This record gives sequence, C-alpha cells and structure tokens, in this order.
Amino acid sequence: MTMREIHRLKRWHFLLLLPLFIISSAATLADHSSESDVGGFDYGDALSKSLLYFEAQRSGRLPYNQRVTWRDHSGLTDGLEQGVDLVGGYHDAGDHVKFGLPMAFTVTMLSWSVIEYGDTLASTGELSHALEAIKWGTDYFIKAHTSPNVLWAEVGDGDTDHYCWQRPEDMTTSRRAFKIDENNPGSDLAGETAAAMAAASMVFRTTNPHYSHLLLHHAQQLFEFGDKYRGKYDESLRVVKSYYASVSGYMDELLWGATWLYRATDNERYMSYVVDMAHQFGGLSWAMSEFSWDVKYAGVQLLATMLVKEEKHKRHSKVLQQYKSKADHYLCSILNKNINATNVQRTPAGLLYVRQWNNMQYVSTASFLLTVYSDHLRKSNSDLKCHEGTVTPDEMLEFTKSQIDYILGSNPMKTSYLVGYGPKYPNRVHHRGASIASYKEHKAFIGCTQGYDNWYGRSEPNPSVLVGALVGGPDDRDDFVDRRGNYVQTEACTYNTAPLVGVFARLIELEEQKLEEEESLVATYKKR
Repeated sequence: MTMREIHRLKRWHFLLLLPLFIISSAATLADHSSESDVGGFDYGDALSKSLLYFEAQRSGRLPYNQRVTWRDHSGLTDGLEQGVDLVGGYHDAGDHVKFGLPMAFTVTMLSWSVIEYGDTLASTGELSHALEAIKWGTDYFIKAHTSPNVLWAEVGDGDTDHYCWQRPEDMTTSRRAFKIDENNPGSDLAGETAAAMAAASMVFRTTNPHYSHLLLHHAQQLFEFGDKYRGKYDESLRVVKSYYASVSGYMDELLWGATWLYRATDNERYMSYVVDMAHQFGGLSWAMSEFSWDVKYAGVQLLATMLVKEEKHKRHSKVLQQYKSKADHYLCSILNKNINATNVQRTPAGLLYVRQWNNMQYVSTASFLLTVYSDHLRKSNSDLKCHEGTVTPDEMLEFTKSQIDYILGSNPMKTSYLVGYGPKYPNRVHHRGASIASYKEHKAFIGCTQGYDNWYGRSEPNPSVLVGALVGGPDDRDDFVDRRGNYVQTEACTYNTAPLVGVFARLIELEEQKLEEEESLVATYKKR
C-alpha cells in the first residue's frame, strides 16, 4: 500500500469520526479542491514516474542500476571523430541529437527542484534518483567543457537525424560534434551551462563536496568565457538554427548564469553583475509571458525578487525592486490578473496556452515559478499584488494545482499527458526508441528508413511506454490527437518534465499539510 493510499484511508477514518456538520464543512472544502481529494491524483506516483523518464533519454553506456530496461547502450563513439570523449548526456526529445542548450536548462531545473524541495524528495525515496538524473547531465558537461574557452555544443545533426527513424542503439546517422570557442562564441549556451553547473554544485555540496567544487569551477570558467566572448551560439553554429535557435539572444542567459553563480558562491561580484547589467541586458525592460529553455528573463527576475528584503542587498534595492516589478508582471499574467490584454491565454478548460507547438513546456515552467514564489511569499508573510487584485500564496498554489491536475487527467479528454500515469495516457508518443521494438527483445538491426517503413506509421500503441514523459499536449480548444506523426502534440522533451519534479514534491507537501490539519481537527473534536 502506498503512502498516498494510507493517507486516504486515514482521511476517511477521521471523517467518519466527525459529526455531520464537520463532514459537511469538509465536503464544501473538497468541492473547491481537485479530483485528488476524492481519490484522483497520486502526486507521489507522478513524481516517481517523472524521474524515470530521464533514464529513458540517456545516451551512452547505461549503468548497472538502469531502471528503464527497454533501453541499451548508445552513442558510444560520440566525439571520436573530433578526438574528444562526448559519450553520455541526454537526447532532448524523440530523436537522438544531443543539443546542449535544452539539456543544460533541463539540468538547471532539476537542480532547482532539489534545492527547493530536497527534503520532500528524500522523504519519498526519490532524492537519489533526482541526483542521478542531474549527475548524468553534469558528467557530460564536464566532458564537453574541454578547456576554459571551449564547450562542445551539440552531437549529431538534426537534419540527417530526422531523415531516419531508428532506435538509438542502431544509429547510423552522423555523430559529428560542434563546439563554441573564442572564434565561434555562444554566450547563451555558455551562460545556461554555467547556470546548470552552479545550481548542481549547490545540490552536491553536502553529499559530494569534491564534485560540487569541480562543478563550480567549470561554471565560473564557462561564465567568464561567455561574458568575454559575446555572441549567439546559433550564429556560430548554423546547424542548430532550425531546432534550438536562441531567439531571445544571449543576454538573459548571462544574467541567469550570474544569478546562479551568486546563489552558489555568495560572491558579491556576481550580484553586482546582475544589478549593473540589468538595464543593458534587458532584465528590467522585458515583460515576460513565458519561461523556457530559450527565454530566462522571468527566472532571473523571480530570483532577484527573492533578494529584495535581504539587508545585505539594501544598496541594490532600486534595481531589485525593478526586477520585482517584472517578475510580478509575469506571475500576474499567468494568474489572469493583468490589464491591457497582457494575460496568458487559457484553453476553455483553463490550461495555460502560450503557443501551439509543445505548449506543455510553458505550463510546467509557469507552474514551477508560481510554486517557488508562493513559498517565498508565504515565508515573508506577503501577497502578490496585481492590477486586477491581490493573490495570496495559497491561491497561487491552488492555481498551480489546477494546472497539474489538468496534466494528470482533469481535462476534457480525460487523459493524462504524463505518459504512464493513470488509466489513460498517450500511447503513440513521437519517440524513435519507444515506437520500435526494444533492442533487448529484438536485436536484429533496424535501418534508417526501415523504421519509417515498418514502425512509424503503425496505428498500434508504441511497444515501449515512455513513462514520465510530458507530451506537448492539447491545442487551444483542449483537443488532442494521439498519433505518432502528430509531433506538435505527442512529442515529449526533457525540459517539459524537469520542472514538474519540484512541483510534484511541493504538492506532496501540501497533501501532508492538509492531512495534519485534519488530524488536528479530529484531536480537537475528541477533547470536547
């Protein structure tokens, strides 16, 4: 029996002990809560499944404790052509290219989840899996950062990779590697990778101090490299332009990297950078409605806001208050509390809707930032003040919960968009490895176009379930078509799921708090 089931039994036991008027009050409260309170959503199960997904996305030589057993070793010669060891890391989505920018953002968000909610992850038994997911990425970044001013940005070529439909274990496509350096700058990639390694250094500070120090050393070097040799990585490496173009430029990533380095080191030099470069780099001028692998401003603004009331930052208060104004704008737009049509669109059933392609990534990142900031406001005994009214921390968290419950099945399609969770979820995820017979069971080689001929167009469910993957999700009318070729809706990405790790952990805390309140209520009644 799971902890969630135990809690549910205890809850009904308590309710049976209460007099009718208390039961009525509890029922009224439940009407304003989600399906999970009446037996719907198990956030602990969702958390466990979300961390499994990263094991399915691994490239390289898989470890002895690999839990996703339909996968096997792949990409074992990555970097060989360029004379560097680039084995490891993650495939970003349903193909086999290793794109550095989204991979680094994935690791940053996983690390931030552990920093904020590590205790809950530990109590659920999932902390070790979260640390493994982070380290699988940071081990690769250490390899990819071969000298202070060189970072290998990508392995594989999107064009040739997409021409084939193969399992990663059978890859015949180009594994050419591409790098940024002094002559081919990529401040956005360097800044995000610095952020990922700085955040991860905080995660491992206690359990693995030597590794933490190593990560911080790389993070500082990467930030200096990105700041000294400024430029967009997609202008240096045209190969990424059609897949992960840096539309927002590199300035947000440099602010983001400096912010995380400040958090990791408490070195005033990085704080001064975030403050001094705020105007020039757009930190105070960009009013955001998204937070993503490309656009980091909302994350910078929120982290800066959390420093406003610290006495040691009093001399930076003017700029930090301006950061706060922009962070508030983002959060209020998510909560539908802004004016002048600057709110984020919602579907008829209430899901945040930013754009057609892979919309769920914006839902998961928005949910994470709302969750973290609601906790900050609660600790500081504050509310979020928007043009259209004040929002309490509890209301912010309740809205986050509504988005997560939509993801898990409280939606018009009555389907979970987290693969493997619940009775109904996408069965035809746009994913090469999962859509072809497992290499463990079918070792015969499957060629480049053979996968398209024999597997891609099948109407049957994928042979392997991509557990924990958050797919792109429904359109602006809450409609969803579970078809392998519908990659706009059925492809999943690592940066979709990563923020959910922290949100699931916080919702587990919320449920435990509610249970404690109910126990206290029963204890009070018994004393009468």
